[in-house]
Amino acid sequence: MEYKKIVLAYSGGLDTSVIIPWLKENYGCEVIAVAADVGQDSELSDLEERALKTGASKLYIENITKEFVEDYIFPTMKAGAKYEGYLLGTAFARPIIAKRIVEIAKKEGADAIAHGCTGKGNDQVRFELAIKAWAPHMPVIAPWRIWELKSREDEIAYAEKHNVPLSVSRETNYSKDKNIWHLSHEGLDLENPMNEPLFDKILELGVTPEKAPDKPTYVTISFDKGKPIALDGEKTDSVELVRRLNELGGENGIGILDLVENRLVGMKCRGVYETPGGAILYFAHEKLEELCLDKETSHYKKIISYKYAELVYNGQWYTPLITALNAFVDSTQQSVTGDVRVKLYKGNIISAGVTSPYSLYSEHIATFGEDEEYNQMDSQGFITLYGLPIKVRAIMKENAGE
Repeated sequence: MEYKKIVLAYSGGLDTSVIIPWLKENYGCEVIAVAADVGQDSELSDLEERALKTGASKLYIENITKEFVEDYIFPTMKAGAKYEGYLLGTAFARPIIAKRIVEIAKKEGADAIAHGCTGKGNDQVRFELAIKAWAPHMPVIAPWRIWELKSREDEIAYAEKHNVPLSVSRETNYSKDKNIWHLSHEGLDLENPMNEPLFDKILELGVTPEKAPDKPTYVTISFDKGKPIALDGEKTDSVELVRRLNELGGENGIGILDLVENRLVGMKCRGVYETPGGAILYFAHEKLEELCLDKETSHYKKIISYKYAELVYNGQWYTPLITALNAFVDSTQQSVTGDVRVKLYKGNIISAGVTSPYSLYSEHIATFGEDEEYNQMDSQGFITLYGLPIKVRAIMKENAGE
């Protein structure tokens, strides 16, 4: 295939930095880089200079952080979706990034879209399924599946040969992904699950529990229909709310996860995730649901949360099932309004009080003291009927001599 113009999903990391000259060398094409700002902050500094120096004709930096938080992060959090304990930081960032890249590719009249995902990972699926959803006929180039480079060490050697400026070295060559929600670390010593992570070396969003303050930090999070809207009684913009919780969580050693997970492509992989604010939000939201959801809805919602997490993890964001599950989740959240106070202490999130105008908890009914609402003799008939199948089966076994 011949391509005159290729749009590249560009982060400025090792993979995409090397891909720019590789595309030009192998296709003789113009390369337009697109970087999505999803809250990765410092990683965007000098990005344009590096992209142009590496050979891109131009760089788009698209700020989609607010849309990312409100339309991807919060719906997933409201669903309670976790994949094997992982809070899906990379997984739900890929669809929105790919969607914006498609929009730029159409605007530029590009012949193809390229990405830097490896052939061993999940992100290739997430990117390409999103591209299919928004540009079903757009060719996709995935250099990791076709080029001669076999490792990140080969990439660094290629970069040095082609004078590509890099922000990593052979010693700091972790594979990382960062956005407003999380930071992931893979590779190097982490590839052996017997190695304890070098937390003092790799952590960026916070400290280890051992280095957290000896004094707890309290914060109250207010929710309206499942959506977090305020901290300590002060209305807070969604982006700022996540950033503030990241700071509080990071300072207190919250949200560090060392996980060997099952990838979509069939292998297990090991990663260290930092999700300080996300861990707090999930905890607080779950505590409020304990108060506001009835038993059947609560239990059934937990069932769909597993499916929701799998869909997000597997790149199935733009599908009818996600749309349908979001409708179900939004219905359950109509009464999930109230305040949750949590105590953050040395890696722990501890409930310190929860209240809601829609609380289904009645102290008057649940009390061990005297009350006039609950007739304890009613339970006798309930137990008789509820236990009838057990009683009948026991009688049958007696009669059969068992």
